[in-house]
Amino acid sequence: MPLRIGNGYDIHRLVGDRPLILGGVTIPHDLGLLGHSDADVLTHAIMDALLGALSLGDIGYYFPPTDPQWAGADSLKLLEQVDQLIHHKGWQIGNLDTVIVAERPKLKPHIATMRDRLAAVLHLDPEQIGIKATTNEKLGPVGREEGIAAYAVALLVKDEG
Repeated sequence: MPLRIGNGYDIHRLVGDRPLILGGVTIPHDLGLLGHSDADVLTHAIMDALLGALSLGDIGYYFPPTDPQWAGADSLKLLEQVDQLIHHKGWQIGNLDTVIVAERPKLKPHIATMRDRLAAVLHLDPEQIGIKATTNEKLGPVGREEGIAAYAVALLVKDEG
């Protein structure tokens, strides 16, 4: 089949004394995401969608949280490695569609920068990356502002070149 679809999901707890990084962009906020790496849930969901499209497992397989070399890692650097793996397997990204779920901060002012940053790493046109932001209507851990979650869908196209 010349097309493959994958989906990804990630959630991280919000804590003090950490930067809030989404899509490779540091966003001003009084809380940040806790994780072994930079805890960029958007980028992590994208990586899982890309890996899932080719049945290659998940990011925990490639970048385990028990491995000290990934402590504080820049998720865009990890995404770059996943992208290289996809190309090595003979595939290219058709498009990505994502949703960030957070009560605060307002993310709309940062979406274009996130798209540009992700597009640069993946060598895509920003129009190939959809990023939407929504709240959880005060429901569940995201609604209580205990964390931020992200969902991603990736379409991969067999590289005929």
